[in-house]
Amino acid sequence: MGKQKLHLTVGDVARRTGLAVSAIHFYERKGLISADRTGGNQRRYSRDVLRRLALIRAGQEVGLPLSEVADALSALPEGRTPTAEDWRQIATGWASKLDARIRVLERLRNDLDGCIGCGCLSMQRCQLINPSDVLAEQGTGAVTLSR
Repeated sequence: MGKQKLHLTVGDVARRTGLAVSAIHFYERKGLISADRTGGNQRRYSRDVLRRLALIRAGQEVGLPLSEVADALSALPEGRTPTAEDWRQIATGWASKLDARIRVLERLRNDLDGCIGCGCLSMQRCQLINPSDVLAEQGTGAVTLSR
């Protein structure tokens, strides 16, 4: 078996993760991953970036905003590959957020044919349920959705 590289080029990272180079640069600009620079100003990534990118993809795959993924990654020590225990802690935190999102989506799915409180789906029905736009006093957007 060949010797593993200690530092990876952006091309190496792209091949290993299946991500486009532009996506890797994007995550770096957002502070989710970091790279060292060579004397020629080329990026070099430590191997832990592969696991971090896998965590980013997992979070995005389940629909979490990048800001929530960033919060989870910020708790990890810099320069260390996330461990199984790190993942368990992150997954536990994400599970409660996903459960809340699932409840909202189920409620939306079940009430999709009716008014969701903002009038955007059923203007005529909302005239009966929300006459004179009384729900506007409770806030903007789909105020009944968050109940």
